[in-house]
Amino acid sequence: MKIGFDAKRAFMNASGLGNYSRTLIQSLMENFPEHKYVAFTPKIEDGLGSDLTSTGKLRIIVPPQIMRGFLSSWWRSSMVSEDIRAQNLDVFHGLSNELPKRIPVSTMKVVTVHDLIFLRHPEWYPLFDRNNYYKKFRNACKQADVVVAVSEQTKKDIQYYFNTDEKKIKVVYQSCNRQFLSRGSDATLLEFRNKNNLPERYILYVGTIEERKNLLTLLQALTKIDVSLVVIGRKKSYFEKVNAFINANNLQSRILFPGKTGKEELPLYFQCASAFVYPSRYEGFGIPVIEALSSGTPVITSSTTALPEAGGPSSLYFNPDDVDGLVEKIKSVLDDGELRKKIVGDGLEYVKRFDPAETSAQMMEIYKGSSK
Repeated sequence: MKIGFDAKRAFMNASGLGNYSRTLIQSLMENFPEHKYVAFTPKIEDGLGSDLTSTGKLRIIVPPQIMRGFLSSWWRSSMVSEDIRAQNLDVFHGLSNELPKRIPVSTMKVVTVHDLIFLRHPEWYPLFDRNNYYKKFRNACKQADVVVAVSEQTKKDIQYYFNTDEKKIKVVYQSCNRQFLSRGSDATLLEFRNKNNLPERYILYVGTIEERKNLLTLLQALTKIDVSLVVIGRKKSYFEKVNAFINANNLQSRILFPGKTGKEELPLYFQCASAFVYPSRYEGFGIPVIEALSSGTPVITSSTTALPEAGGPSSLYFNPDDVDGLVEKIKSVLDDGELRKKIVGDGLEYVKRFDPAETSAQMMEIYKGSSK
């Protein structure tokens, strides 16, 4: 088969949808080398996707020079169909909620929908974005031969909001890079801890600093427990509230914001952490949760939406509005060695279902079933 991808996120987004796209494409090429793979992207940001391009197995299609500026969105949504036709693809997979117009009828269409949070919680999104997302996502689900949902929660949302036939929707969980399974030596972790001035024990938060991710609940818990916090994530306008709370409660000395973190460093932040706390109010899945599980780090996360699917039966859960409940969970992980050992062991077993080899095999079955 010849399989094409809308790979904009793989080559232009450092986290989130970018990680999903890169991990899936890489794993497909590794586990199914007999097929040909083509990636379509408006451009390639410096350093992103180098693991994909270095293999020589992935053909990259970019628009003509004249379309690489403000016309790149038009190319991706409309004009790329001519490139798809020229490549004579068996399957085209929109990896991030969208499909271009006029894909040839001979090419089967697959789209991954990650979440419909903008419909569940419109208050978190500007009106223009909501309307734009709704049109793109709805049209993609209507146009696709197969809609891939990254969780059962997202599948339910697709059915509810778009009235998509359940038989058309397949759940294939997201995965994370295998680098999170590679444990650093004691010497490596000690060197990393010293280099980055990390405290002996700390809670780790990884995620965009925005209202939906609910970092303030974790900060409120921090006022009731003696432990440090490391926060890794892009700052949005919500950070103003976060920073104001930190200053008002004199938490500056207990919170570290490392800033931009390389892909080699992130697993070490997980491995050095005493626990990973993810207080998000709504997730289509939650890749940081499985990154933590893969790293052998105890997970404490919200009991809402898809997070229990990602965290499994042995992670600890709390209501994202219950500060005292979160404090209790953190204390139990820090103080109970046997509980911590069980959470880590069960988590490493549970996370095997999200191994890239497993998830890419499930995706390949979809391609084989939908291709003509």
